[in-house]
Amino acid sequence: MSEPQRLADAAKSEWELNFDTVGDPHQEIAGQCKERGWLELFVNEQTSFIISTDERLSHPKGYFQPGVLGIDINKRILYRWRSVPTRANIGGASERPTASYIYKKLTESLEQTASNLDALLDSEPELDSKGRPFPVFVALLMANGWFIRPVPFLLTNSKLSALQRVKRAARRIPVFLALWIAAFLILPTNWVATAAIAYGIWLIPIVIMIRKGLQHIDEPETK
Repeated sequence: MSEPQRLADAAKSEWELNFDTVGDPHQEIAGQCKERGWLELFVNEQTSFIISTDERLSHPKGYFQPGVLGIDINKRILYRWRSVPTRANIGGASERPTASYIYKKLTESLEQTASNLDALLDSEPELDSKGRPFPVFVALLMANGWFIRPVPFLLTNSKLSALQRVKRAARRIPVFLALWIAAFLILPTNWVATAAIAYGIWLIPIVIMIRKGLQHIDEPETK
């Protein structure tokens, strides 16, 4: 993880992992993997949006996109995958290979005992989900911040997991829209229309900030 060790430990606890997690904010492990030609991860250096929402976060060199690397005792690469941040996967925020798929690929590689060839980079894995449209993503971030400011779904001291907070934010969106509809029905139309326009104008720089903060790679996958 490109997070401090305390957040790596928090991830292990929240995700109920049965193996150690290591914080790598200076990207030393990722750097070694790159130098050895095993796996090169994409790095997003635009971290102001994320860091501004949680003072515990620290990304001195940016944060790297997810990746999976499996090697055997002889340093033969059994499996490798890296997230390519695009607009379709919300800058790398979604679309991960499923655990069962990775396990299957590792098993297949281990069974090839006569082969010394490294596994190629997997560009079409079985994914656990599809990316959300950007407007929906922004709406969820705003809902998580009670429509006052965008708040990402990071590891926090909350008793709710990130997934539970996403679902909670999704429930807030129809309520928020219903309140606007009720306002149009009850209050003078010109008042509510003016407020809606003002809110929309206020949202524009926020949307631009979020869009700039998401990493997008337009080049085709080559490594």
